[in-house]
Amino acid sequence: MNHQLYDFGMIGLGVMGRNFLLNVADDGFAALGTDINEESVRALNAEGEGMNVKGVHTQKEFVELLSKPRKIMLLVPAGKIVDTVIEGLLPLLDNGDIIIDGGNSHFDDTNRRYEYLKTKNIRFLGTGVSGGAEGARRGPSIMPGGDRSAWEVVQPILETVAAKVNGEPCVTYIGESSSGHYVKMVHNGIEYGLMQLIAEAYDILRRVGKMNNDEMSALFSQWNQGRLNSYLIEITASILKMRDDKMDGHLLDVILDKAKQKGTGKWTSQTAMDLGVPVPTIDSAVTMRGISAFKEFRQDMSALFDVVHPEAPAIKGEGLAAAVEESLYFSFVICYAQGMHLLAEASAELKYDLDLEGVARIWRGGCIIRAALLEKIRQAFGGHPELKNMISADEFRDELYRSRDAITEVLHLANERGIPTMCMSSALQYFDAFRSERLPLNMVQAQRDYFGSHTYERIDQKGVFHTQWD
Repeated sequence: MNHQLYDFGMIGLGVMGRNFLLNVADDGFAALGTDINEESVRALNAEGEGMNVKGVHTQKEFVELLSKPRKIMLLVPAGKIVDTVIEGLLPLLDNGDIIIDGGNSHFDDTNRRYEYLKTKNIRFLGTGVSGGAEGARRGPSIMPGGDRSAWEVVQPILETVAAKVNGEPCVTYIGESSSGHYVKMVHNGIEYGLMQLIAEAYDILRRVGKMNNDEMSALFSQWNQGRLNSYLIEITASILKMRDDKMDGHLLDVILDKAKQKGTGKWTSQTAMDLGVPVPTIDSAVTMRGISAFKEFRQDMSALFDVVHPEAPAIKGEGLAAAVEESLYFSFVICYAQGMHLLAEASAELKYDLDLEGVARIWRGGCIIRAALLEKIRQAFGGHPELKNMISADEFRDELYRSRDAITEVLHLANERGIPTMCMSSALQYFDAFRSERLPLNMVQAQRDYFGSHTYERIDQKGVFHTQWD
């Protein structure tokens, strides 16, 4: 009989769960896993041969082999499955045991589970994990929120398995209740925006600059050595040069232009609207994925409308590349700014008490949106803890203003040729709107008062007013 007790347990041994558990075992902790799929259990035992890791087939055996307080992480699909697994565990657990939901659960569900498990004397952490399968194996960014005492118990394990930047682990306690999953949701919203911005830059280089895939791959590799250094720029360079193994040519050119989504970008837009926080670049990225899904309709529409300015010549050379790089950097800053502003407002509204400097710090490594830019973001919020929107920070203010001419010119070239740039355009409009002392929303308020008696305020005296317009 095996009398060893294991330090950390994982329910859900798909690629992510298995890799995360092997990462735990790599770092000296005894790791135990289980899954309803027997093949997944066998895969863990095969991959973990010679390591202090074990897969078992029943939850009863799984729970019995964990040291107390039990530390159990779930990496199963978000939704009802999480509740089902939790209900199955509860009769087997003792007071003070810890459940960690590491999936992409909606923060409302996490709030509900957090409060419910309190009544059962079970400690709960809703924990965002970013980095994909490779990150789970080599070091992800981890965003735990919920019971602080539970965090203190699992802290040594999570700090050990997380990615490291300058020796600092990319994990920190986010806050109470659903804060961890909320931060991960916004991370994914920013991810949507950055991915679409890169796609638009690619489209401009391809259609305005007539650059081929290999030329663009070299350019993105060059950009990855500078201020755009990031995981997404790095993989874009790799994607562009990949050859197709089924026919002659590049793989990217035969991939259907219909992007799917799992919902976290949409959730970010929805909660931002609920809180009245503008995130138009993230919204536009979600919208573009929606438009992409209507492939057949787009094909019909393309036959109905002539190409815009088909005679427009290609614009090649370093000038275009430099302008697109500047536009992409400008838009990256704006996209991060929108996400961080949403976190700042949500922190106050939902009483998360988020440390935005800490959030930027743990996003610097392991996660999908990791980028050199996040160090400047960390410094901006570290130097100004009350900062809400980083476009006003010294670290970004001047360079955003200097980049405006470049992005305006790039968008002019795209508009002239009918190239859709919804995300990049939204970034510029967001910046211009916030730097405008006076917006034309006085007209909107007048209209609202005209047809609905909704009242308005005046610039020359205090109070609320209504006019009988007709």
